[in-house]
Amino acid sequence: MTWLVTGGAGYIGAHVVHAMAAAGEPVVVLDDLSSGDAGRLDGLPGVPLVVGSVRDRGLVRRVLREHAVQGVVHVAGKKAVAESVADPLRYFAENVEGLVALLESCRAKGVGRFVFSSSAAVYGAPDADPVTEDAPCRPLSPYGQTKLVSEWVLRDCATAYGLAATSLRYFNVAGAARPRLGDTGAANLVPMVFAALDAGTPPVVFGDDHATPDGTGVRDYVHVADVATAHLAAARALTAGSAGGTYNVGTGAGCSVRDVLRVVAEVTGADTTPVVAGRRPGDAASVVAAVGRIERELGFRARRGLPDMIASAWTAWRRLQPL
Repeated sequence: MTWLVTGGAGYIGAHVVHAMAAAGEPVVVLDDLSSGDAGRLDGLPGVPLVVGSVRDRGLVRRVLREHAVQGVVHVAGKKAVAESVADPLRYFAENVEGLVALLESCRAKGVGRFVFSSSAAVYGAPDADPVTEDAPCRPLSPYGQTKLVSEWVLRDCATAYGLAATSLRYFNVAGAARPRLGDTGAANLVPMVFAALDAGTPPVVFGDDHATPDGTGVRDYVHVADVATAHLAAARALTAGSAGGTYNVGTGAGCSVRDVLRVVAEVTGADTTPVVAGRRPGDAASVVAAVGRIERELGFRARRGLPDMIASAWTAWRRLQPL
């Protein structure tokens, strides 16, 4: 069966496309290239790229029909927390209205399998550690709210229309499967540290008085190639007849901000001694995924550790930065 991957030229989406194509899954990509890069799909001549938005119902229905699409992996969407706070209407339009438009097109064309890229941002600052999929969802930003509302939409469509839908709540994504696929943004910790090193400024640590072993925040960092494999596992489960579900995607182990800085120093040879700033509102001391459900039900387990994430991310960063 053919899968449509929305946002398939973006950082995470391109990894999903490469993983699915390598596994022999027929794939077509839809991306408006607002943040994606068509060059990430180089080397995949059998994967068509259609440039456009999921909100363009006519275009999406044509793509579903012409490529005989039977399942969708929805990675497209806006994902910067600070930007969502500054412009929430844009986030609800892109993330929630975009999903509704895509689902309307899927229903019109009889596409009944759907994998959704959600986020651990739906949990907010959870009390539990590790965080199970049954933990209360209290998102702290419009971005996290759009992900949670999108999960609700999918749940209700599954009940009303028999849609088989899986939501993947992935945690802190880092790394690159190959240099061309690296993260070009600077909204996440690892690229933020790289950008500081390039600028000759110390990285910033937000709070060193958390209730953690070294005082800095602890997070579950997961390699983007593992995240892509999780999408493949979810898609194949739906193909095999699964009704879908909600799953965390992480390693099940936490790394502190100082752990990350130490590994960056080892990989780059740079001085990563940070400047310590105050905590940001809502920052939790520790957020680590409980990963038992996805291992039991989808047979997925993250395989790569922090050194691999940092080393591969640094190689990609150096390749992608202008001379």
